[in-house]
Amino acid sequence: MKDLNYELSILCRRNRDGSYSTRGQRYARMQRHANTLYELGFYHMHATSLKPKHVTALVEHWIANGNSAGTLQNYMTDIRWWAEKVGKSHIMHPSNEHYGIPSRDHLPRDKAQFLSEEVFLRINDDYVRMSVRLQQAFGLRREESIKFRPSYADQETFIRLKGSWTKGGRPRDIPIDEPLQRELLDQVREFAGSGSLIPPECLYKHQLKRYDHYIEKAELKNLHGLRHGYAQRRYLRLTGWYSPYAGGPKYSELTTTQQTTDQKVRMKISRELGHNRIEITRVYLG
Repeated sequence: MKDLNYELSILCRRNRDGSYSTRGQRYARMQRHANTLYELGFYHMHATSLKPKHVTALVEHWIANGNSAGTLQNYMTDIRWWAEKVGKSHIMHPSNEHYGIPSRDHLPRDKAQFLSEEVFLRINDDYVRMSVRLQQAFGLRREESIKFRPSYADQETFIRLKGSWTKGGRPRDIPIDEPLQRELLDQVREFAGSGSLIPPECLYKHQLKRYDHYIEKAELKNLHGLRHGYAQRRYLRLTGWYSPYAGGPKYSELTTTQQTTDQKVRMKISRELGHNRIEITRVYLG
């Protein structure tokens, strides 16, 4: 065990703040934070070595990974706890916003994610990486992105999903209206040919396990948040203003004309995500 991992484990055992469950979760996260610092090049750290540069490096890494605002705030709580226990609270800025992390009051339930190219390259499997790219570009569910067959789905101006790929067996169409979507589909078609994003030697259940393995290995989680990100980008593109979760106006602050547009766009996005209820968009857009 590396020095920092060992010393943080001792710190957790000696400071029994919170319930048994809280302590267990904190221990697991602190070990993860120690591993992350090592991977970022801080090889000889001790618990008392914590400095502002370490906090900044961690935050930049977490944001690049596409973690939600709530997750970032929880991680910062861990680091503040660590700093307090080793007598270094003074190295932490009192505001999370100083580190580029939005206030929980601003984004109370926002789960939107957007992965950078650097994060995509950490997924060490071409099939899985292509599936995740489709999740981000078109708001696909995991199963849809794995079963995706470009020779069938790519209809030039939209993609068509088979009922056998989708939740509830409901086929649906999603428009292609961004150059990056078109570019991605061309790449997927070249990669998969007439097949799907399941390797020829695998069944779906096998590829699902491989998907989970490589996602965990890349330190990613909750990729359902990519659907939230897609919904928010679509809302901005179709209305011209941000959704409430992305910092835009509440429904009551819109003009009558804007409210009509809001309702039409929400219904469209609901259908693109595979739902038929406008109410569900509150989960994605606020």
